[in-house]
Amino acid sequence: MEKIDSELLSVIADLHTVPQGAYNIRKNGQLLSRNSSANIEIVPKHDKSGIDIKIADNTQNESVHIPVIITKTGIKDLVYNDFFVGENCNVTIVAGCGIHCGDAEPSEHSGIHRFFVGKNSTVRYVERHIGVGNGNGDRIFNPKTVVELAEGAVMEMQTTQLGGVTSTLRTTEATLDNNSKLDIVEKILTENTQRAKTEFLVNLNGDDSRVKVVSRSVAKGMSNQLFHSIINGNARCFGHVECDAIIMDKARVSSIPEISANNIDAALTHEAAIGKIAGEQIIKLMTLGLTAEEAENMIVHGFLR
Repeated sequence: MEKIDSELLSVIADLHTVPQGAYNIRKNGQLLSRNSSANIEIVPKHDKSGIDIKIADNTQNESVHIPVIITKTGIKDLVYNDFFVGENCNVTIVAGCGIHCGDAEPSEHSGIHRFFVGKNSTVRYVERHIGVGNGNGDRIFNPKTVVELAEGAVMEMQTTQLGGVTSTLRTTEATLDNNSKLDIVEKILTENTQRAKTEFLVNLNGDDSRVKVVSRSVAKGMSNQLFHSIINGNARCFGHVECDAIIMDKARVSSIPEISANNIDAALTHEAAIGKIAGEQIIKLMTLGLTAEEAENMIVHGFLR
């Protein structure tokens, strides 16, 4: 791999060498490297671009990495990845994409990930996106995640947009069965004239199903963010949506939470807080020897941790 490949993989997937176990690394729209393990099989699709990841029943404490890197401009990459997680599993899935732009042409990656999680399985899903490079071409990401949780299944999603992304539409759809649980934490940074839109649609169809959606974002410059969530409580369930944003310069942030209780035993809540960094926070850090800019950066970094 080239130096920029290694740098991107380190940021989006914490990979410094070729990982052990199952992995699928994609570069500029083509397969770079792939490996299956005894319990995790990765097979290419035959009807479209993408892979099927099949995780056997009772797979415990294993991981699979499926990062994508784009180092050529003018690339428009679209992949369909399906995850079939057996019963009684505990696995970590690491995805994400990094785009390096060196000139004025745009590059785009759209990944459609579907998760079918079996009974009593736990999945931790980590996804990071970043745009880098000295070029002024657009870096576009449009990830879509579809989740189906069987009875007793648990999924923890951590999605992060680290910066440098010109525009993104992030879509998540989920359906929960009895006693299943979905925890989502997204973190987004936008600057300059960048645009980010996130949409969540969660159907709590099972008794004692639970969802928590937390969005934390920072909008700088003249960037624009829109957060839209819809939670449907169709059974005895609990759902909570939380949007916290720091707004700076001339940026704009909009939050539109929707909750619908369609069952007398559905308990749904939402809250949103959008505002600037408090002046006393910056002053306090400046008394410790930081400049105003350093204090501001420290607050932003801590907020998005």
